[in-house]
Amino acid sequence: MTDALIETQTPERRITDPAEALAALERALPNLVGFRRSMPAALDWALVEESLGTTLPSDYKHLAEWYPTFAVGDYLLVSLPEPGEEHLVHRDFRSMLDVLADAWLEPALGLSAYPAPGGLLPWSESNESDKFMWSTTGDSPREWVVTVAGRGGAWWHYEGGAVQFLAELCDNSLEPWGLRVFEPEVTPC
Repeated sequence: MTDALIETQTPERRITDPAEALAALERALPNLVGFRRSMPAALDWALVEESLGTTLPSDYKHLAEWYPTFAVGDYLLVSLPEPGEEHLVHRDFRSMLDVLADAWLEPALGLSAYPAPGGLLPWSESNESDKFMWSTTGDSPREWVVTVAGRGGAWWHYEGGAVQFLAELCDNSLEPWGLRVFEPEVTPC
């Protein structure tokens, strides 16, 4: 079996410009703007990406440059690299990958963890253990889609980037298959 058995949600239009995706997230979460840095953080992406063995999607990097880690609705944790702590990012991703590989992957769905070709690379999670990952398929991270693993067993794809996914999840533009409904209120972490 393959992940072709997993249902997919497709946005009306995939947002590929990182600034446009961030603007959509800020519209969906108006109080997020209160936590925006006055200038983008200078993150050592070369160190982060070298330690992970892959380039990360530009929308995620743009979000991390403008915002610190935050929670949405006391439900969703958006953990982002902090300046000066880039050397810790690999440990955080590795920890999420270990949990994913040990307890979450559904062999019947044909899914594997990164760094396997096309493997899943977690980028966020909920306080109810829902997992939000990139499917690392395609010629570049710009083509990666979001894969969701709900704690209740729901697996699905979203054919857009992580920041657009967050925007559409928070503004109710997509169906939260297997995820709980939450208030789109942002708190810093």
